[in-house]
Amino acid sequence: MKLCANKRSHQTGVALIECLVYIAVFALLMGGGTTAFYFCWDHTRAVIFTTNEIQSALTAGETWRADVRAASGKISIQTTTTSETVTIPEGSKNVVYRFADGQLFREIPAQNHSRVLLDRVKASEITSAARDGVDAWRWELEIQPRRKETHLPLLFTFEAAQTKP
Repeated sequence: MKLCANKRSHQTGVALIECLVYIAVFALLMGGGTTAFYFCWDHTRAVIFTTNEIQSALTAGETWRADVRAASGKISIQTTTTSETVTIPEGSKNVVYRFADGQLFREIPAQNHSRVLLDRVKASEITSAARDGVDAWRWELEIQPRRKETHLPLLFTFEAAQTKP
């Protein structure tokens, strides 16, 4: 009879140790799963922000191209060490693109209208080149990355030709 009592208490002790091992393994799996979840969550948000920035840059580029094509006079560029201003005459109004302090603005002074086209702009440069008697314009744009570990910069190049001399 004494032998049975020892056997039963021995089995109970093993079951308790097994439960503690299972709890430890479960805690490790949950910790690893939580870490993987937040890693994916963070990178998914980074992809969403990047696609939004690409969308905004493409919209700004297409707006700029439309303004260059609609220009009715000579387009002028004023560059300083901290900013760049491009004035595009369109009929009775001027459209002004201004890059300063990491932001790109599109302004129509005659209508008292100003809006930010792009935030987080690292560099912007608009140049002109005459090609077969046509003024061709080129806009080089670089968006500031949100993450430090980003290895591919967001670089854009837009080209447009002024259709009306």
